[in-house]
Amino acid sequence: MTLLSTSRRFSRSRIARALAILLAIWSFAELHLIQRRIYEADHAHHGNRPRKQERIYIASVNWNNELVLRTHWSKALVELVTTLGPENVFISIYESGSYDNTKGALRELDWELERMRVPRNITLSPVTHEDEIAAPAGGNGWIQTPNGEKELRRVPYLARVRNLSLLPLQDLARNGITFDKILFLNDVVFTPGDVFELLETNDGQFGAACSLDFSKPPDFYDTFALRDSEGHEPIMQTWPYFRSAISRQALKRFAPVPVTSCWNGMVAMPASPFIGSSPLRFRGIPDSLAEYHLEGSECCLIHADNPLSVQKGVYLNPLVRVGYNGPAYTAVHPMTRWLSAWRILRGLWVNRLRRLGVTTWLKEQVVRRRVERWRGLSPGNTERGELCIINEMQILHRYGWIHV
Repeated sequence: MTLLSTSRRFSRSRIARALAILLAIWSFAELHLIQRRIYEADHAHHGNRPRKQERIYIASVNWNNELVLRTHWSKALVELVTTLGPENVFISIYESGSYDNTKGALRELDWELERMRVPRNITLSPVTHEDEIAAPAGGNGWIQTPNGEKELRRVPYLARVRNLSLLPLQDLARNGITFDKILFLNDVVFTPGDVFELLETNDGQFGAACSLDFSKPPDFYDTFALRDSEGHEPIMQTWPYFRSAISRQALKRFAPVPVTSCWNGMVAMPASPFIGSSPLRFRGIPDSLAEYHLEGSECCLIHADNPLSVQKGVYLNPLVRVGYNGPAYTAVHPMTRWLSAWRILRGLWVNRLRRLGVTTWLKEQVVRRRVERWRGLSPGNTERGELCIINEMQILHRYGWIHV
C-alpha cells in the first residue's frame, strides 16, 4: 500500500466524519428549534371563546357512534353551544340508519338542546345501509364491479347524506337567517377550545380550516382527503406528513399549513358558498370515471369545487388535534406527548428519505393515465378535482364499506 493511497483514504475518512458531525449538529439544532416552538404553542394563552362573535351552523352526520356520543361528543357540543350562545348557532344532525343505539343517544341530546332552547334539526333516519344496498340499482351512484354486479358506490352515498345535513341552511337563508361559518363535526372527541382555535386559523380568513385527526396515534387518520399545497397525498402518516416544502415548513413552525384539501375530523368553512341559486354541495366523481377503478373523497372534492379555496386558502391547523376515542385524544395532548424528541428526529429523516423515492409519482401516474383515457372519450368528460382521485373502488356494505 502506497503512502499516497493511505493519505487519500485517511482524507476521505476525515471528510466522512466531518459530514457526520455537521449532520448531527444540523439535526439537533433543528430539533431544538422545533421543541422551542412546541413549548411556545403548548404554553400560549388560548381564549375560552372566539375573539370575534360569529353565527355558526353546526353540521354533523352520525352512524353507529353511540359510544363517543355518550362519553364525549354530546357533552362537548352542549358546552360549545353554551359558550357561543344558543342565539348564535343552529345544529343540524343527520343520523343514517345506525345498528347500535345512536338514535337513543341523539334523542337524549335533543332533550338537552330543547331545554336550552337551541335551534336545531335532528333527523333520525330508519334507512340502513342494508336498505340502501337492497334498493333497485339505477341512477347515479351505482357502478358495475369487475365481477359484473351493480353495486352502490360509497362516496356518492356519503355526499348525499352530508348534503341532507345542509338542507336547513337553505331554508333558513330563504327566511333571512344566515350564518358566518359552517362547522362540520365528525364523531370525534373535541373540546370547545379546539373549535375556537380552529375558527381563529389564519386570523379567521380561510376558505376552509381543518383539524388533525387521530384514531391510532401517532398516525393521523384521514389520508383520503388530505392533500398538500401542491396537491399530493401525504408521503407518511406520521409527522411531518408532507412532500410539499410549503406545507412541511409551515407544519414545522406549527403555523396554519397551506393545503389544497383536508377534512380530518373537524372543518370550518364560510357559509356563503353553500347558499344561493347555485349552492356548493358535496359530490362524488362521475360513475363513468369511477368505473376505471378510481375514487375521490367527497370531502376533498368540496374544496376543488369551492371558489373560496383559491381566494382565501385551505389550511390545516396543527394546534387543533381531535381523536376518534378518548385515548387517541389524550395521546396527542399536550403537544410534547404527541411529538417527542425521537419522533421529531425520526420523522424529519424518514420524510427526507421518502421524498427521494418515486412511489408517490408512480401512484399518481396510474391515476393520471386512467383519467386521460376517460377524458378522451367525450368533450364533456371533465373533472376539476383530479387531485382527489386515487386508485381504488369503494362500495357500500351493510357494516360500512369495502374495497373492490
